[in-house]
Amino acid sequence: MKILIAYDGSRSSESALDDLEHAGLPDTGEVVVVTVAEVWLPPPESENGNGASPEFIKEIVKRHRERGERWLTSAEMMAKHADDRLRVILPGWKTSARATYGSPAWEVLTIADEFKPDLIVVGSHGHSAIGRIVLGSISQKILTEAHCSVRVARGRIEVDPAPARLIIGFDGSAGANAAVDTVLDRVWPEGSEVHLVAATDSIVPTAIGRFIPPVADWAEDELRIEYEWVATMAEKAARSLTKAGLKVTTRIIEGDPNRILAHEAENWHADCIFVGANAFGSRIERFLLGSTSAAVAARAACSVEVVRKSKG
Repeated sequence: MKILIAYDGSRSSESALDDLEHAGLPDTGEVVVVTVAEVWLPPPESENGNGASPEFIKEIVKRHRERGERWLTSAEMMAKHADDRLRVILPGWKTSARATYGSPAWEVLTIADEFKPDLIVVGSHGHSAIGRIVLGSISQKILTEAHCSVRVARGRIEVDPAPARLIIGFDGSAGANAAVDTVLDRVWPEGSEVHLVAATDSIVPTAIGRFIPPVADWAEDELRIEYEWVATMAEKAARSLTKAGLKVTTRIIEGDPNRILAHEAENWHADCIFVGANAFGSRIERFLLGSTSAAVAARAACSVEVVRKSKG
C-alpha cells in the first residue's frame, strides 16, 4: 500500500498523523509526506536580469526570493518532523519526506500523479504556525481532484485502544461496494464494528399528483422497490464483513444522505466514515452518495475516507 500525506505543521495535520494508528493499515507499505510552502520563487537569473531592470526592481526580486527560501526551509523542517513521527507510528513502513513550493493543492496532486498512491491523507483544517504554508484549507480541492482515495482525517484527542467503530455509506452502487472492499482490505482490532447506513430520498408527488391515484401509487411502489433492492444489497455486503470477523449492523433511513451519515456517525460515536466517491453504478438516479461525499467530509465530526478505485 502507498500513502501520500499532505502535512502543513498545523494541529489538524498532526491529528492526521495520529489518525493513521486507527486507519486499519497493514504492517508494511510506503508513505511519503509532502509539505508545500505557498510562495513563488523567482528564478536566480531574474535577480541579475540583462542590465535593463532598475536596481530597486532587482532588490525587490532578491528579497522576495530570500523570504521564499526561508519559508521553503521551514517547510523542509516540517516535512522532516512529520517523517520522524511516521517512523514511530508506522515502524514497518518505508517513509520519505518532500518539501516544495507553489499552489498547495496542485503541488500535492502533481506529486500524487508521480507517486501514484492508493490513499492521500489530508487534515480537515489548515492553520499553519507559519502564515503562508497552508494545506488544510484546500483539502476539499484535493478531495475533488485526486485520482485515488482521500482520507480527511480528524484524529482522536485521546489515544483509545478500543476496537474501531466504522460507518459505511451504502447505496448498492459500485462506489459503495468499493468502500466495503476497502474496509475488508484493512486490518482491524478484534471486536471492531461496522454500521452500514443507507439513506433513501423518497419521491414526493407534486400537489396535483397527490390527487391522481396512479401517480401516488407509482411513488409508493418506487420507494418500496428501492428499499427492497438496497436492503438486499446491504445484506450481501454485511455477510462479507461478518465473514471477515467484524460486527455488523445495518440501517436504512429515509432522508438526505448529506445529513444522515454525519448525524449517524456522531450519534454512534464512529471513528471513521467510508463512502464511495461516485455512485455511477446505482440503479436509481435519485439515490446517490457520490454527489454527497465532499459534503459528508466537510460535516462529519470524525475522519472520512472517500474511496476511489484506481483506474485499471
